[in-house]
Amino acid sequence: MAATAAAAWWEAMVAATAVGGTGGSSPTVVSICVFTAVLCLCLVAGHLLEENKWVNESITALIIGCLIGAIISLLTKGKQSHIMRFDEQLFFIYVLPPIIFNAGFQVKKKQFFHNFMTIMSFGVFGVFISVAIVSAGCYWLFPKVGFGKLNAVDYLALGAIFSSTDTVCTLQVINQDETPRLYSLVFGEGVVNDATAVVLFNAIKNLNISQLKGGAVLKVISDFLYLFATSTILGISIGLSTAYVLKALYLGRHSTDREVALMALMAYLSYMLAELLELSGILTVFFCGIVMSHYAWHNVTASSRITTKHIFATLSFIAETFIFLYVGMDALDIDKWKTSKASFKTSISLFGIIILLVLLGRAAFVFPISILSNNMSGSSERTPITFKHQVFGFLTRPLISAMLPHHSRAPSRGHSTGSNSPKDDFTLPFFSTDEEASGSGIVLEQAKRSISMLLERPVHTVHIYWRKFDDRFMRPIFGGPQSH
Repeated sequence: MAATAAAAWWEAMVAATAVGGTGGSSPTVVSICVFTAVLCLCLVAGHLLEENKWVNESITALIIGCLIGAIISLLTKGKQSHIMRFDEQLFFIYVLPPIIFNAGFQVKKKQFFHNFMTIMSFGVFGVFISVAIVSAGCYWLFPKVGFGKLNAVDYLALGAIFSSTDTVCTLQVINQDETPRLYSLVFGEGVVNDATAVVLFNAIKNLNISQLKGGAVLKVISDFLYLFATSTILGISIGLSTAYVLKALYLGRHSTDREVALMALMAYLSYMLAELLELSGILTVFFCGIVMSHYAWHNVTASSRITTKHIFATLSFIAETFIFLYVGMDALDIDKWKTSKASFKTSISLFGIIILLVLLGRAAFVFPISILSNNMSGSSERTPITFKHQVFGFLTRPLISAMLPHHSRAPSRGHSTGSNSPKDDFTLPFFSTDEEASGSGIVLEQAKRSISMLLERPVHTVHIYWRKFDDRFMRPIFGGPQSH
């Protein structure tokens, strides 16, 4: 009886929503209230399962979404599975920007840029390798299971879509204090990987199938490099502009609200401006977040620093929970399942092929790039990426949790000393003009030392000279404390 009444109420609400409602208890308001209540349920459930090794908040939101979708499907007799239906533009315009911006704003810049070349190798070159393997595999295997209606651009698009990864679950397992480099690599590769896959997908969409020749690959690469470079420059420019305005006007002397509002609006403007110019909003807002945290964040009052940090993190957290909850409900959408005309056997075969190709594509670049990175690393202070680390970043949460060491590891003293006291290793510029080096032999020796250090430890050397340039030129203009 209760189930019948609930079904009748839900059908009446859905019908009223289709024609519109008025008043404070309109169906739209009711749907929003129910969806908000379910979001709160996800937050509470995630908190209660915080210490659980088998599930995390993302999985909790997915499960709750599936349960809610199943209940709604039963109440509506399979007509729908959503509390509310949202346009796909909602995710790209409102939900995605806070997640990506917070990723850049909260990133550990020191670890990120120390491992920048390795991260870019995984996130850029790795994506190209994965796209090639997934696309070629789909092109070869799909017709064998009776699904060969796609063209070359479709196969390339599939490769770009399935080469994108989500590192949320893995990052919740890895302890940043115990394995800082592994955490930095997984986090950085996840962000760069997503941005690269999106940019590459947009470049592939612009391909003309009738003119697909050997030069098409070069066109895709050139379009990718153009989008990657221009999006990054746009994000850095907006971040620097925000920092300069905050430093020059000092808005906090009258109202801290204006400081917080300006940072939030400029971050959102960077994303929307990139979309307007048909660039990558993900890359733009990510690098805008990095620049703002490096310069603009130091130009606001102490209370605004705390406020911005927690506001951006909160918005990102709510947006992520919203996405996982909606995906859980969307998985049971009957209409989407009915659009496929493939048989059950064909669907299972396609599923197995894609899973196999995704795993093969990941393995094809993770292991070789890890080995190459370890061989090129000339510093004994840095822990190499071992096979154990690769397994940790590859397997599912329960296995990772079981294999991770639980004891605390003290950070390497040599590493901290080297990073905090660069002058101990690098006290001379490339071509010194000091009075102590007036002799030609001494100058030549100093130049040899500097160049040899650059060749032996390129990332560390570039980092040292960047800090000197940053302290001397950038921070006096855009703000921020001196690094030494």
